[in-house]
Amino acid sequence: MRMQLASKLPAVGTTIFSVMSELAAKHNAVNLGQGFPDFEPPAQLRDALARAVADGRNQYPPGIGVGALREQIAHKTAAMYGRNTNPDTEVTVTSGATEAIFAAIAATVSAGDEVIVLDPAYDCYVPAIELQNATAIRVPLRQPDFAVDWQRVAEAISPRTRMLIVNSPHNPTGAVLDAVDLDRLAELLRDTPIIVLSDEVYEHIVFDGHAHQSVARHDELAARSFVISSFGKTYHCTGWKIGYCVAPPPLTAELRKVHQYLTFATFAPAQWALAEMLASEPQHHLQLADFYQAKRDRFRALLADTPLILRDVPGGYFQLVDYSPIRDVDDATFSQWLVREVGVAGVPLSPFFETSPDIRLLRLCFAKSDATLVAGAERLAELKPV
Repeated sequence: MRMQLASKLPAVGTTIFSVMSELAAKHNAVNLGQGFPDFEPPAQLRDALARAVADGRNQYPPGIGVGALREQIAHKTAAMYGRNTNPDTEVTVTSGATEAIFAAIAATVSAGDEVIVLDPAYDCYVPAIELQNATAIRVPLRQPDFAVDWQRVAEAISPRTRMLIVNSPHNPTGAVLDAVDLDRLAELLRDTPIIVLSDEVYEHIVFDGHAHQSVARHDELAARSFVISSFGKTYHCTGWKIGYCVAPPPLTAELRKVHQYLTFATFAPAQWALAEMLASEPQHHLQLADFYQAKRDRFRALLADTPLILRDVPGGYFQLVDYSPIRDVDDATFSQWLVREVGVAGVPLSPFFETSPDIRLLRLCFAKSDATLVAGAERLAELKPV
């Protein structure tokens, strides 16, 4: 008998990040696509991990996270955003930010609910919503700066709206929210029961002297929000898959119900190492914006002699480039041609949209060593305008 299986995610295939990384490996291309550093985490953190393993920190930790790490997250949240947080009732360590996002959605969104998603959106949001038999309501960001059109958000709110997802610095565009955006969001939600999920994994990578406007800074929003971050992005250790969620006690309690049956607990030695790093090396995350701004500026200078048009990069570690002077084809076609014929992998923007507009944009990651950035730029310099 042939097994019949109805997919719960019929429109979902392999993520574009895996597709482009596999294509890059096949063609020996410089991989500026998937967003991971090709340099190592800080030596102090690697040493702390080795000590944690040697000291026997290798069995199940508390499901909600090692106490020392939750305490350091609470200290950091207070220092960065002025938000006093109880590490026992408001901080949960998760197996990456993706797990925290899924757990937050699964814990609070039910069948028939609607979740407002700003379009383009990181690709894990909508599948998590659809798995709850809920509906993602996509609200397009403004072109060309990818700012939020709050009037359109207001028009999308309905009696069925359960959650609104924001992401700043934004992936894939690098756009950032400012304090006025947070005030406008709070105004829209003031007399509603709508929950906010704020994806802030690039919180420490905001450029040109600007401060990251975390939802945690805003009293009214913090009271109804899951605020999610990632140690992988902050400490160049994406393979460790350690994230966390800060939320008020009622939301945290519901998230933990899902978390305990989703991953139960998170890699223990890394939690101890991160707790030590936060306590002994707080300057690391405070200096991260300058570190990546230098890479951004270096990469933009290397691309200056190419036909690519460079979009502004307010935050995150991705450079959007407009390739329209080179070829008038869709971004999927161009990205595959670029790997095969030029030897550089980027990520097309169309997979992040519900329906991609007629734009010619590619995302390139500059969280790479100088040698990688130079190698990629040298190949891109061979591009010729039409």
